Amino acid sequence: MKPYLLSLGAGLLVGVIYSLLNVRSPAPPAIALLGLMGILLGEQMVPIAKRLMTKAPVTAYLKTPECAGQVLGPQAVAAPKPEAQV
Repeated sequence: MKPYLLSLGAGLLVGVIYSLLNVRSPAPPAIALLGLMGILLGEQMVPIAKRLMTKAPVTAYLKTPECAGQVLGPQAVAAPKPEAQV
C-alpha cells in the first residue's frame, strides 16, 4: 500500500509543478519523454554523488543493473560471457 501512496504523492507533486509551469497534463509526448528521462537520470544522481564523495569507482557502477539496467533496461547490462566449450 505504501508504494501506491508514494506514487500518488509524486503524481500530485508533478501535477502541481505542471500547473506552475502552465503545462497541460498529460503533457505532449516529447515533454513527457524528456520528463521521464529526467526522472530516471535523477534517480541515479544520488548514488553517483555518494560514490564520488567516498572515492568509490563510478564507472563500474554505471555498468551495473542498478544503474544501466534501471535507466536503459535489462538489455543494456552486459550478460556474463559463457565459457568456451572445448
